[in-house]
Amino acid sequence: MADALKEEGNKAFQAKDYDKAIELFSKALELDPNNFVLWSNRSAAKAGKRQWQAALEDAEQASLLISRYGSCIKVNPTWSKGYARKGAALHGQRRYDEAIQAYETGLKIEDSPALRKGLKEVVEAKHERGEGAEAVGLGKLFGDKDLFAKLAANPRTAKHLADPAFVQKLSAFQQNPRLAETAFQSDPRMIDVLGALMGLDMQGFTREEGSDELPPGVVRSQDAPSEASSSTAQQQQQQTKKEEEKQKEEDVEMAEPDEDAEVKKEAEAEKKKGAEAYKARDLDTAIVHFQKAWDIYPKDITFLTNLAAAYFEKGDFDKCIETCEKAVEEGREIHADFKLIAKAYGRIGSAYQRKGDLPTAIKYFNKSLTEHRTPDILTKLRQAERDQAEQARLAYIDPEKAAAAREEGNALFKKGDFAGAVKAYTEAIKRDPQDPRGYNNRANAYTKLAALPEALKDAEEAIRVDPKFVKAYVRKSHVLFAMRDYMKAIEAVQQAADVDEEKKHTREIQEQMFKCQQAMLSQREGESEEETLQRAMRDPEVAKIMGDPIMQSILQQAQANPAALQDHMKNPTVRQNIMKLINAGIIKTR
Repeated sequence: MADALKEEGNKAFQAKDYDKAIELFSKALELDPNNFVLWSNRSAAKAGKRQWQAALEDAEQASLLISRYGSCIKVNPTWSKGYARKGAALHGQRRYDEAIQAYETGLKIEDSPALRKGLKEVVEAKHERGEGAEAVGLGKLFGDKDLFAKLAANPRTAKHLADPAFVQKLSAFQQNPRLAETAFQSDPRMIDVLGALMGLDMQGFTREEGSDELPPGVVRSQDAPSEASSSTAQQQQQQTKKEEEKQKEEDVEMAEPDEDAEVKKEAEAEKKKGAEAYKARDLDTAIVHFQKAWDIYPKDITFLTNLAAAYFEKGDFDKCIETCEKAVEEGREIHADFKLIAKAYGRIGSAYQRKGDLPTAIKYFNKSLTEHRTPDILTKLRQAERDQAEQARLAYIDPEKAAAAREEGNALFKKGDFAGAVKAYTEAIKRDPQDPRGYNNRANAYTKLAALPEALKDAEEAIRVDPKFVKAYVRKSHVLFAMRDYMKAIEAVQQAADVDEEKKHTREIQEQMFKCQQAMLSQREGESEEETLQRAMRDPEVAKIMGDPIMQSILQQAQANPAALQDHMKNPTVRQNIMKLINAGIIKTR
């Protein structure tokens, strides 16, 4: 809801309907009072109404929220727009030095065209006008040593000197003329004082039309001529009124053509031609038309973003980036829709992503999301972050350093420092993730630490990396044995025997097989056939085998002709199933 109000507020701001914009931003702030963007936008709207103090308060509130929440939420703590808002408000209040400081602080964070422009304007204003009361020459007027003599000589101001508090105030202004600037807004007597010091009748500017009041000291010479003059003036006014009415009747109101609309229409026509060429993959022609559209009407940055898209598809990523940066700069100047700014930033990120510069791509994707959050850019950001992590992982691979880390782990394991060994083996895996020895050794260290699930996971990962690595199967059997899952431990060691084609690990395999079988027999001692069947059927894999019609047929044949089972064992799948049933105790061997 707050985002919708923010969007409507931005539209009102662009239409220069500042009252509506302030109202919408205020409603959004009621829903989301910690949104620094809303405070900043309302500051801009108040500045549009020249409510400088209120604009400054909103800008400072935006800066306060950034400093307060920038470390605990995922916002950009170096958001420079708040300083632009603060500088504009201070400029409006003629607090030039503070405005310059605000703009310079923002420029240290981000070299923004808006900040540069604001700084230039406030520096020029300070140079041309000076500061505070000196800007209107009050310092010279109130610094006059004959100040009170001039005021006493003027009939309009002499009466004000009867007020001691007012005299004391004038004395303070004489010491510090800058204090007089605000006094003109609160004390109407100061207008009389200013007129007396400048030698002007300031009240003359406020007399109603037709008033016959004369300035102080001026005496009306004759009453009769005055009456005649008044009558003549009334006749002249009536004659003028008749002429104006006659002129209105003769004039015919002509609607002047909207030149801006005509120019925009011409630019839109070029944009349409560019879009048609773009769809036809005639990118050079599209570029010409999009560029021409911008040249004709440089107030719509969609022409630039379309031009950048054409450069992107053409593979000219540098030109795409340059065009999008121009779109952002021009968009800031004309207060373009924040969605268009976000689109330009997103395209810059995509261009850097295609160039292989992932850190910069991520930077601009984040900038785009700060302006306007879209699923498309969020997806691109996540992919860029994953690609960056993968690049870092691949860059870290070094088989020689992996071997050194593995040897360090072996030394720590022998000393009984199993936690240190895990750390060293982890480093070896990072340095060479395709070497199964790192996983296998870490599984052994995890087993010593009784971290059996982690050990089993490492043993299985070693098998995945190298299915022919016999030691990984044996290690898996040891882990399963420690977990008292003897049947699966036997299956793992049987797999080791199948993989050990050169028979280098026969003795180790046989010893592990014997140990597992003894443990399993001890576990099932005194178990009836019915209990054995019930226990075995609790295993989903055994239940699936027993429910297979083909396996049922094979088992029935084996009961009638045990020798037939040997023929079926030649099939690897059938053999694996039969071995599982034997290990489960359903098929008994003598």
